Amino acid sequence: MKQILSLSISLVLCLVCSFQASAQRHLPGQKGIQLTVSSIDGYLFDNKKEIAFSGELAISNYTKNGNHTLFGIEYFEKRYNYKDVAIPVSQFTAEGGYYCNFLSNTGKNIFFSIGLSAIGGYETSNWGKKLLFDGSTLENKDCFIYGGSVGFEIETFLTDRIIFLTHIRERILFGSTIGKFHTQIGCGLKFIL
Repeated sequence: MKQILSLSISLVLCLVCSFQASAQRHLPGQKGIQLTVSSIDGYLFDNKKEIAFSGELAISNYTKNGNHTLFGIEYFEKRYNYKDVAIPVSQFTAEGGYYCNFLSNTGKNIFFSIGLSAIGGYETSNWGKKLLFDGSTLENKDCFIYGGSVGFEIETFLTDRIIFLTHIRERILFGSTIGKFHTQIGCGLKFIL
């Protein structure tokens, strides 16, 4: 009961703090650094062998009407079960995109955006080791990948300088050996500079 009460009080305090009035949000030229983590294709840690996650570090720059550009780097890993081991496929990518704000509340505390990004990078299977423990050989080759993503993002101001992000996006990458389409659902923090 004490835990429920303390959780309720914490939630109310967070809501009260996040709905304070501010006129200094999403101004043209304002910059932010964001760190996000995502689950890939509907699972993050289903069991110890199957893992699919990504992490991104990005810089955003606000333009008119709360829109923003995004430039970042991302690490993406998905492991595939093979007998008693999990074989990792990793992608190192760079991203450049533009997100349009289409809805926000009157207090400028919550912003909803949709956007498009261009993505390019490198993919490696099992860190380049083609020979497996049982003598089998991986046929996947390390390769360059390219494509884009379409995304939906919600920004919630916790304070004037800290934003909680949630997003869902669909990555479409060509040249990849693990498929062209991957859905990412994640969250993160953005710090306004």
